[in-house]
Amino acid sequence: MFVMASALTIALPAVNAQADFGFNYAENLELGNADPRDAAVSLIKVIMTFLGLIAVVVILIGGFKWLTSGGSEDKIGEAKQMIIAGVIGLIIILAAWAITAFVVNQMATVVT
Repeated sequence: MFVMASALTIALPAVNAQADFGFNYAENLELGNADPRDAAVSLIKVIMTFLGLIAVVVILIGGFKWLTSGGSEDKIGEAKQMIIAGVIGLIIILAAWAITAFVVNQMATVVT
């Protein structure tokens, strides 16, 4: 056991070699020395924007269904449910954005 542990500790300094296989992800994404928190915030903003757009599209589709329902109570009820679901989704997305912004701001003040 002692022989194996000493053999592993002797081999550790040789592990510092780095192989370059042409996969420079940080350079391709232009991350450089960027803070990982900034990258996370940017990703969250993109996701929230995408989800907000989906909620608005659901509301618009519900409005279009209501507009083209032709007075049918079933279609109007379905359109109302779609609009309500879109509004609730938008409220949830905005609340998630507000919570995320608050947490990130608090983390920034604690770190600095």
